[in-house]
Amino acid sequence: MDQPSNQFNPPSTLERFFSRAFGFLVKLGFGLSHNYLLEVRGRKSGNIYSTPVNLLELDGKRYLVAPRGYTQWVKNVLAGGEATLMKGGRREKVGFRAVPDEAKAEILKAYLDRFKLTVQRYFPNPAGSPAQSFQPLAARYPVFEIFSPEIAPPVEAAIDNPRPKE
Repeated sequence: MDQPSNQFNPPSTLERFFSRAFGFLVKLGFGLSHNYLLEVRGRKSGNIYSTPVNLLELDGKRYLVAPRGYTQWVKNVLAGGEATLMKGGRREKVGFRAVPDEAKAEILKAYLDRFKLTVQRYFPNPAGSPAQSFQPLAARYPVFEIFSPEIAPPVEAAIDNPRPKE
């Protein structure tokens, strides 16, 4: 049975500590090729917040998956539509397009299969499960396609998630 789409699995104190420490290392340029630091503007405060993320490359596209559910970074991305990916001295401003639930199964499978050592605990399905087994879980996990900000999102994406006017 699907859980509500606002599900959030909060980190423990120890997980928050390791996340901050790992984020610092990624910012310095350490980590694997898929590790990045995501910087996003707070939707209420306007402050910049950062968190380490695993960037999934699949079929020539790039995705971010939120294995903990509807975290603060997810809510901030939904509100602002853009953020910055950092690694070492490299910064890349990116836009986001929310992936609809019916299109998430293959992406969730690929994400879990690729990053199972660090994210398996957030998924009830074991790594290697068939893609169709992820469909009933799709609403639990926000998934975003990443695009260059110079490339405008499709009209329907802009309507579903309008960006605030500056």
